[in-house]
Amino acid sequence: MLDISTLPQRAEPNDWSLVFAGRNAVTAMRGTPGSPWTVKEVGNLWGLEPSLALPVGHWQGRALWAFAIAENQVSQTEQIAVNLYSLLGRVEDNLFHAHGRAYQLLHWARTHRHCGQCGAATGMTEGGRAILCSECAFRVYPRVSPCVIVLVSKGEQLLLAAAAGFQKRFYSTLAGFMEPGESCEQAVAREVREEVGIEVGNIRYFSSQPWPFPSQVMLGFFADWVSGSLALNEEEIEDADWFDANALPPTPPMTSISGQLISHFINSR
Repeated sequence: MLDISTLPQRAEPNDWSLVFAGRNAVTAMRGTPGSPWTVKEVGNLWGLEPSLALPVGHWQGRALWAFAIAENQVSQTEQIAVNLYSLLGRVEDNLFHAHGRAYQLLHWARTHRHCGQCGAATGMTEGGRAILCSECAFRVYPRVSPCVIVLVSKGEQLLLAAAAGFQKRFYSTLAGFMEPGESCEQAVAREVREEVGIEVGNIRYFSSQPWPFPSQVMLGFFADWVSGSLALNEEEIEDADWFDANALPPTPPMTSISGQLISHFINSR
């Protein structure tokens, strides 16, 4: 299990490391998908100094670090770069969450190279837990965007939707970002209304999940249909319908909170 209660302070040759090229996790072509490298291997393969690593935490009793390389540095014959989403269900949950945290930290560092207040260069501080402006001392911590995700039911049926632009790979629960000044329950009702045009009630919390695409936390809810007919926002939703539990379309894997919401609803029946 990934431990982030304390962060490592200095990268050692035998420490674990996760390597990303853009949005893709890089592993050895003949290795197990998602397997970490050692810091020494990263140095030998890409010439990266340990000082370039971002501290992720501790995994399997050893320090874990994150490195970023350019996409053209991935060897087409020795390594494979895979989208983080493709690791869902292919690696154990703890290792996937380690990849997710590593990617979020790299994305945070890459998008905060300059101060958002004065434009000066920034650098790491607090042992890698914050970014500090070199001029005005403005301090930035990793940002996490809260999203609500909700399974709406009407009696024994559940509402599932295919997002626009995803070639109907699967039908999922509705989701969206929270707005400033909004409660979770208000966000659930608004997102459902905006995406499919119906009103919901009896909104109740289920669970949460970190979601590194690129840096969200998904807050899961159940809700009951109250009124209205489906009227899709075609910019966001390609298709949506009410489904019986024994006649579901392709749905997300159980490793996602959407899959867990669907499974819990069906099993509770």
